Amino acid sequence: MPEPAKSSLYFDYPHFPFVTPPELRGEAVRHGVAIVGGGPVGLACALELARFGVASVVIEDDDTVADGSRAVCVARRSMDILQQLGPGGGVAERFADKGLPWTGGRSFYRDQVVFELDMPHGPDERHGPMLNLQQCYMELYLAEAAAASGLVDIRWQSRVSAVAQDGAGATLTVDTPDGAYELIADYVVAADGARSAMRQLMGLRLNGTSYEGTYLIADIKMASTHPIERRAWFDPPSNPGSTVLMHKQPDDIWRVDYQILDDQDAEAEMREDRIRERIQTQLDMVGETVAWELDWYSLYKAHCLCLDDYRHGRVFFVGDAAHLVPIFGVRGLNSGFADANNLGWKLAWAVQGKGDDALLDSYSAERRAATLEIFRQAGKSTRFMTPPSRGYALMREAALELALDHDWPRPLIDPRQSAPYDYADSTLNSPGDDFAAGPAPGAPLANARQGQLGNRATFLLDHLGPDCTLLHFAGADPVPAETLAACLVDGPPCRALVVAATAQDMTGMTVLADATGKLAATYGAEPGTTYLARPDGHVAARWRQLDATQVRAALARLTGRSP
Repeated sequence: MPEPAKSSLYFDYPHFPFVTPPELRGEAVRHGVAIVGGGPVGLACALELARFGVASVVIEDDDTVADGSRAVCVARRSMDILQQLGPGGGVAERFADKGLPWTGGRSFYRDQVVFELDMPHGPDERHGPMLNLQQCYMELYLAEAAAASGLVDIRWQSRVSAVAQDGAGATLTVDTPDGAYELIADYVVAADGARSAMRQLMGLRLNGTSYEGTYLIADIKMASTHPIERRAWFDPPSNPGSTVLMHKQPDDIWRVDYQILDDQDAEAEMREDRIRERIQTQLDMVGETVAWELDWYSLYKAHCLCLDDYRHGRVFFVGDAAHLVPIFGVRGLNSGFADANNLGWKLAWAVQGKGDDALLDSYSAERRAATLEIFRQAGKSTRFMTPPSRGYALMREAALELALDHDWPRPLIDPRQSAPYDYADSTLNSPGDDFAAGPAPGAPLANARQGQLGNRATFLLDHLGPDCTLLHFAGADPVPAETLAACLVDGPPCRALVVAATAQDMTGMTVLADATGKLAATYGAEPGTTYLARPDGHVAARWRQLDATQVRAALARLTGRSP
């Protein structure tokens, strides 16, 4: 149930009241989807379902949003996902209006730069590579978008205390200030975080590796003029032998992460006077002389842990309830948004009778494979940031020493920022043709700037909707309207998006002008080339020439009904 009222130097925490649900009024209700956990991933799941017209109920223990910055960095792929959520794509817009975008950073060995991070960013991307925004803002914006959708019932101050399921659905026992009731749903999404009650109630456990290093993470309010970048220090004079990170956030809030060494007393290090002393030492080192205030702090340990399966009957696990990944490379919340993006359309199709059980099984197969790749990448970063043994520590020290004068060891210092995962081995992919360029089956569609509408740039991904997308490149050739129409009958929802040399009017189809051929080059396309994208924007198949039979077979495969 709710914790004591939260306070902040910059954020006014809302209070969401408990509203008596229909079940406690004696009404018999069956829900299509119940989501346990009203954090950013649970709310993103609810909004993904709403995108397809599917209603959901969200069960949240607290009466407000999370405190502190927590998962502060939002990756470009996550912004592309959020662009599809909320009325008019308002979630991504609100994130972008408040957040601070950044493209790079520096890593220091003691007080000298040994690596400079420069993430690609150009005019064909709507969103920057990374955006800093405190989690309290993220949750507030998502909750408001969920309420505005009219399809999400967020039940605050409610806690799941038991779960049972059969072949037809699941029953949750929900404790509330007015008593307990039973909630019945066809499907349940467990999005209740790292200490998931749903995991415990179902007797499930995470498996993998936990690292020994402990970090204290703190938010401070400081009117610094330092530019927006990621800064990391190895063995800094302010904290010898450890690692320190600094990020700028909106409202003059700075996030400081520093390692607590094994020979230091963690309890003593958590005293506010000690935290203030450690942060002041870091600020002195970087030359910050302005006054500052401590707003929030917490402890963090790095883990590479996940469930063996993200689906258990009618219950699906997402975000930290399914996997715990290290913060290094900002993969935690970003992988949770990808979970919601992957599961949302599959669950919606199942509820609407458009997808089979095999489609639901593909969620666990695809997202667990993505988790294992995160473990591979983030594990490297974690072992470098926080060496687990004397041998790793010696290797890191050697790499840092050499990086002072040589280029070749510097890639070892690369923080390996979050990147979208390609479902290259997905059972939902269909056979197609080889291409020299463009996103392969399993990869997300590539964005590209399409033009200007008033003061607003328009991009390819702006034209995606909740259905599958058939992206056809006509070039200067006539658009095969009858063949395109034949592709879209007797299958799951799909709309055609035509790329032509000049703008044209076509009934029921959107035509994008590509006079310079830039978009065709991005996709390795020639006249006739066709891509099929899933509702989550990942490519399912691509062909050199349009063939209605192949397209219909690929669409059927997406339902879980393999031809």
